Amino acid sequence: MEKTQFANQILTLSDKLFRLAKSILRNEDAARDAVQDLNLKLWEKRAQLKQVDNLPAFLMRSMRNQCLDVIRQKREKNELPIDIIYDGLTPYQHTEQKDMAKNVCYMIDNLPELQRTIIRMRDVEGMEMKDISFVTGISENAVCVNLSRARQKIRDQLIKESKQVEERTWTS
Repeated sequence: MEKTQFANQILTLSDKLFRLAKSILRNEDAARDAVQDLNLKLWEKRAQLKQVDNLPAFLMRSMRNQCLDVIRQKREKNELPIDIIYDGLTPYQHTEQKDMAKNVCYMIDNLPELQRTIIRMRDVEGMEMKDISFVTGISENAVCVNLSRARQKIRDQLIKESKQVEERTWTS
């Protein structure tokens, strides 16, 4: 693929790719970076693009995957705030909140992949159900079901953990 072909076939779709990235990432700068990164990857593999039948659909799917990579990288940087601060708390309560946030992060990390992805996109990233449905490739109903199951698992683990702490307190 020549430079002019690349510009005509791929760069003309940059606005559409940007809008998709922005809807997934909810951040204009991150969306611009994601589009730029994707264009760079596509340029490096431009010879293989001749084999693609539906180039616009391929580019949209590639952009979706690029955005998922960005979200995963953000997740690895511990996107849930561990240092939740509320002025009326004692140092003991601050420590308890930090421990609880760490526990919830750990519980989310141990969910099945789909549930982990959905709960992070919804509860951490604040994405809409229809956007999560598009990104994951499942129906909105399936997104709701998986989100509900993920939240229930975390709720059950927190209840179980609090009962164990309570039992240790009574037996001490």
